[in-house]
Amino acid sequence: MKSGESMEDRNLENSSEKSISTPADFTPPEELYQHLIDHIMTYHPSTDISMIEKAYHIADEAHRGQFRKSGEPYIIHPLCVAIILAELELDKETIVAGILHDVVEDTVMTSEEISQEFSPEIALLVEGVTKLTQLNFSQDKIELQAENLRKMFLAMAKDIRVILIKLADRLHNLRTMQYQTPVKQIEKSRETMDIYAPIAHRLGISRIKIELDDLSMMYLKPDVFKELTEQIDERMTERESFIKEIVAEVNQHIVNAGIKAEVDGRVKHFFSIYKKMVNQHKSLDQIYDIFAVRIKVDSVRDCYAALGIIHEMYKPIPGRFKDYIAMPKSNMYQSLHTTLIGPAGQPFEIQIRTYEMHRIAEYGIAAHWKYKEDGSGSTVAGEEKKLTWLRQILEWQRDTDDNREFVSDVKTDLDLFAEQVYCFTPDGDVKNLPSGSTPIDFAYSIHSAVGNRMVGARVNGRQVPIEYELQNGDRVEIVTSQNSKGPSRDWLGIVKSTQAKNKINQWFKKEFKEENIQRGREALAAYCKTKNYNYSEYAKPEYMQKVTARYRFMDWDAVLAAIGHGGLKESQVMNRLMEEYEKEHPHIVTDEEVMAMHNTSAKAKRKKPITGGVRVKGIEDVAVRFSKCCSPVPGDEIVGFITRGRGISIHRTDCPNLLTLPEYERGRLIEADWEELPEDTNELFSAEITIYANDRKGILFDISKVFTESNINVSSMNTRTNKQGMATITITFDIRGIDQLNSAMSKIRNIESIIDIQRNVG
Repeated sequence: MKSGESMEDRNLENSSEKSISTPADFTPPEELYQHLIDHIMTYHPSTDISMIEKAYHIADEAHRGQFRKSGEPYIIHPLCVAIILAELELDKETIVAGILHDVVEDTVMTSEEISQEFSPEIALLVEGVTKLTQLNFSQDKIELQAENLRKMFLAMAKDIRVILIKLADRLHNLRTMQYQTPVKQIEKSRETMDIYAPIAHRLGISRIKIELDDLSMMYLKPDVFKELTEQIDERMTERESFIKEIVAEVNQHIVNAGIKAEVDGRVKHFFSIYKKMVNQHKSLDQIYDIFAVRIKVDSVRDCYAALGIIHEMYKPIPGRFKDYIAMPKSNMYQSLHTTLIGPAGQPFEIQIRTYEMHRIAEYGIAAHWKYKEDGSGSTVAGEEKKLTWLRQILEWQRDTDDNREFVSDVKTDLDLFAEQVYCFTPDGDVKNLPSGSTPIDFAYSIHSAVGNRMVGARVNGRQVPIEYELQNGDRVEIVTSQNSKGPSRDWLGIVKSTQAKNKINQWFKKEFKEENIQRGREALAAYCKTKNYNYSEYAKPEYMQKVTARYRFMDWDAVLAAIGHGGLKESQVMNRLMEEYEKEHPHIVTDEEVMAMHNTSAKAKRKKPITGGVRVKGIEDVAVRFSKCCSPVPGDEIVGFITRGRGISIHRTDCPNLLTLPEYERGRLIEADWEELPEDTNELFSAEITIYANDRKGILFDISKVFTESNINVSSMNTRTNKQGMATITITFDIRGIDQLNSAMSKIRNIESIIDIQRNVG
């Protein structure tokens, strides 16, 4: 980094586009297109660009008259996405799909037309990305989120270029996120941090992963980001001077040894520094490896030769040497890392790698994809094993019918910061497992049958208990027996890997299938009895078949088994059956029914005053109730829903249940708004929020203090912390209206360690 250069400057430099600060200040599409072509020619000078030019003209015409939030012509976005793909040196089919990636969703052009104009291959890429854009993490609807995640991973498995286009799309959207609303900024940044940045990491594409991390942090933790950039810039000159001295010394010794090398210094990206500060409970001044020296050489032999020279020059810190060349990371990353003591006693890090390793670290899976040869999206021989994590997720899709569990497992497995241990089988094969893994995790990483028949384990030739925590370099031998009765339920509390947990759960589901079917049947019958539903009226074969297909089961027994073991709720299944019934037997609300309901409500009102301060259009003194699915409070935009026999339920207009309401039910909606409540009213309304924070001592006290000082009564609080130290705190409380809610949320955001807050719906 140049002296005085800020993070913002670096982002602009790396983005390959001019900053867009006002609608009038953007790079013309023609100039961007020329920049795209120039970049493609640097790595593929013989490429026929006629197809790319055709795609540009078609997209330009299709998006004509469309503008982004910034006011710039929409065509600028797909061109910038294509430039990011070109920076990854991808093939022309991917570039073309990047230019066309929004035409199916946002214009009248169809996939069939793209197939005719270009090729079925490009149409499939565009269609894959179009489906992915339907992801919506803002709605707390686990089923919707799970189904969209399933679609995404299936699309990736079919052709990995789909997710490369999506990553480029997300990166450019984050670069221009300043034009979105604060709610949208947080929503998209959280989605990026949970899903897309970890995928970029798993694919080894560090140049995209780093920027996604930092841009997401900018919106999720704006105060922390600003403070961190200021602190780093404050001592930039001093740190740069130190690193320049080290670079000069190292370079001289490498040259004297006759090794051809390129030596430079770099600053670790902001999010990486922040995570280290949080995880190690250190201040910025205590993080010594903010700068790292990188040595690039021609061969692996030169890597180890350079390492020997470095260790002669400086004293290495014991336990801080990592050989990722001999033991590559699961995302293909290779390098030697060593931490040393500088001349003035300052620790610093040196990374040594070949030029090819550096290219793979920057481009990841894209550096190994065989596009230029056949354009099929197939991997180079031997590289397929690098995507074992993707195949694992696809396996969970088949095995996991609990959508909540599936979403949680995917996020856990993608977790960017989960440390790993490397262990060996007796034959010398390497197994990468999450830190803290046990011999049980190791057994299931070999095969389900090995885990199910495991009765013991030896580590480095010594018998160990099954809860033994594996260490790097351990040689593990699993002892199995044909007489084993299978896994114990206690194992679920011991294992660390999602793979092992799923395989153990799967064993129990299969082992007790008949018992689960009966339990599910009884649970469904009991639910219907409680709700006074006539089960036989809804349990028709045609309805059951549709519900079975919706949940991706083979038959109705499988649905019942899922209810029996807790994978599905009986209320979920019953609601789906009733939904199918309603489609064939729609109930049209008549004027007479509305009036009858009104008369009943008026009589009820004379007996007991109705509170709530809600006015329903065209109806006086109507009985209303506030829906628990979205908990509206005064100040929210609301709408009424005419129920059968229970008056009118009031929902927020952004309630997921309303957004997914079938068309035949929309006739029941009726306009509603809030009446002005007296200032001295004692009317209170329930609200619920979820807080995401880095766990620390005293955080619950600080949050509770906000509610106490705001005179807000908390009715429930639930907190859980994952193994990475991320706390999720759900709080239900009573308030007077939206202003009081916003004030409380604003105060909580200012508490140390708070990452994000969201109001719960659905």
